[in-house]
Amino acid sequence: MGSHPPRQLLLQFAAGAFQAQNLERAAELCGSPLQVDAPSLVPEWQVLLKRADALACGGRLHEAFQLYQLVSRHQQLRAEQLEKLVECLAQGIRLRERLPACWSGGGSLLQPRDWDIFSCRKCQGFLFEPVSLPCGHTFCKKCLERDRASESHCALCKEEGSLAAGQHLRVNVILSNLLAKWFPGQVKASQLRHEGNLLYKEKKLQAALQKYNEAVSLAPNDHLLYSNRSQINSTLKSYEDALHDAETACRLQPYWSKGHLRKGQALANVGKIEESLREFLFCLALDFGNRTAKSEAQKLLLSLFSPIPGNAQEHLPDILQLLSPHSRLKGNLLNSVGSADTSHNLQRLLKVNVEQKKSFPAQEEQKMSDTGSLRKSIQMIESKKGCSEDENKHASAPESALLISEKCSLLKRKHCSEEMRSAEVPCKLMKKGAIDAKGSSAGHCVPFEFVDPSDLDCSLCMRLFYEPVTTPCGHTFCLKCLERCLDHNAKCPLCKEGLSECLALRKYCKTVLMEELIAKYLPEELTERRKIYEEEIAELSNLNKNVPIFVCTMAYPTVPCPLHIFEPCYRLMIRRCMETGTKQFGMCIGDPVKGFADYGCILEIRNVEFFADGRSVVDSIGKRRFKVIEHSQRDGYNTADIEYIEDQKASPNGPAWCWWVLAVLPLESRAQLPFLAMKSMKDRLNGIRRVLTFMSRTRSR
Repeated sequence: MGSHPPRQLLLQFAAGAFQAQNLERAAELCGSPLQVDAPSLVPEWQVLLKRADALACGGRLHEAFQLYQLVSRHQQLRAEQLEKLVECLAQGIRLRERLPACWSGGGSLLQPRDWDIFSCRKCQGFLFEPVSLPCGHTFCKKCLERDRASESHCALCKEEGSLAAGQHLRVNVILSNLLAKWFPGQVKASQLRHEGNLLYKEKKLQAALQKYNEAVSLAPNDHLLYSNRSQINSTLKSYEDALHDAETACRLQPYWSKGHLRKGQALANVGKIEESLREFLFCLALDFGNRTAKSEAQKLLLSLFSPIPGNAQEHLPDILQLLSPHSRLKGNLLNSVGSADTSHNLQRLLKVNVEQKKSFPAQEEQKMSDTGSLRKSIQMIESKKGCSEDENKHASAPESALLISEKCSLLKRKHCSEEMRSAEVPCKLMKKGAIDAKGSSAGHCVPFEFVDPSDLDCSLCMRLFYEPVTTPCGHTFCLKCLERCLDHNAKCPLCKEGLSECLALRKYCKTVLMEELIAKYLPEELTERRKIYEEEIAELSNLNKNVPIFVCTMAYPTVPCPLHIFEPCYRLMIRRCMETGTKQFGMCIGDPVKGFADYGCILEIRNVEFFADGRSVVDSIGKRRFKVIEHSQRDGYNTADIEYIEDQKASPNGPAWCWWVLAVLPLESRAQLPFLAMKSMKDRLNGIRRVLTFMSRTRSR
């Protein structure tokens, strides 16, 4: 009756509590006394490791470190078992540095306010051979080709099908020409970078390095060049040069995960293990999905927890002093979460020197294979941490991440912001107004005199792009201009490549980068262009002046009128009715002299169903009668100035049944037309009576 629960049951309960984020309860369960006589279904070191993970996630790092050390001395600790600790440390860094959520696990995409619009959001380097996807986002062609095998969606909007496997990627012609004109040096540097990458894959390292040296001389502010050159230098075992390049990349782009990965690898190569661990953890904080950074961090932490001969500890550096905020890794970690005595004991416990450890044979390392000895060590730790556990027992699971963030001084990144301010990033081209009070600038800027508005004119309307859309063949047009061309022919207006698939989808997304360029460099021209467009829309929305007229059949108020639209002029007319929001147009019968009759009926569009070849079926219904005041045309279809007709008494159109009777009577259009002009219900009924009388007499004969 006084026995304790078996280890297997405790571990199962602890796993459930851990999964439910009840970290305090999980730690308590893992630390509960164990039944001695129970069968050894679960090794004691495994229970110990579970408790260490729960304590780490709960922010009680000084206790967790002791248990990790004990497991290591039991020779059961492996690098992959430190995954939870690494994730907790990286999460703490992310919260401490207040990194946006989009940086965790998404390749560390920058916020729009910090982003250089001339950079690729995949490789985060200068846009080279830009390709605009159907969703409107633009990336380097090489980046899309490299990632297409593993993903078919856009990296930004996640739209499926934007990067289809069989899709032929075409360079955006307008953007490519603009970049070559505005940044000739950077474009050449990007070309050299890709040539260097090919040489690197062919193991021609010196030739690749030469290409990158030339590229850096042309674009000394491109962080991607330094990062890649760091990799080449590492392969050539020029570790100091590799570290210098990696540091430059991080200075130019402090919140770029790959730069910190390169720096961590370079630091490890020169033997700076603790600083290397710092970089790997920060890289993981920027991108939780970076497996390389996680693996390297786990290996380095394992080396810090691994046992070493006791007689060498007095010669080892104080690892905890490497946690200082600025350039060290471990500083005040334990001093901030425990008492002075506890910190002193843990400092003694965690002293490690990887290089000296390698000089000792494996058989001289301390072993704790005896279960009784391990249990005794656990009891000693439990007695030492009694008061600290009382202080921590009020900590709740939701506060665990905050505890890591607030209590751990791990990786304060104040130096990042300082380096950002102090870094001199050269910029050859500068837009008017982009220079600050000190005359410094960052990113790629275009001088005002370099921007020629004609470079951003649509080749169809010869005006500034408005709602620019890029076709799969790489040509850019105004959205409305492209739609009008596709009404007549499903081919690109410039290269004549077939756009049937584009027409079938009827989903035209504006090219985001083109809109950003126009808004940034041609704001006045854009304002004027928008004003012209809004005036055109206002004119098209007028249902008294220049009302679009569909010349076809007789239509009546309240009577449905389905239409099959296939002629280009009427495709345009229907689309404009939808764009303006009126969803209305006039219906008149033809006239051999005037083109269409003097009376008609306004139809309201209830639904439009488009087909892959551009045709559509329009579901419309009659609304109001009108009289034509003036006949005219617009862009190939008829228009008219009109005035509406209403009955003198009763409702404006009279009872609906009257119009339904006229709609089913077997009368020619010319005989039906006078009824639309009648303003008297009495006259209309008399007319119907005369028609019915005539029909009855004809039948009797």
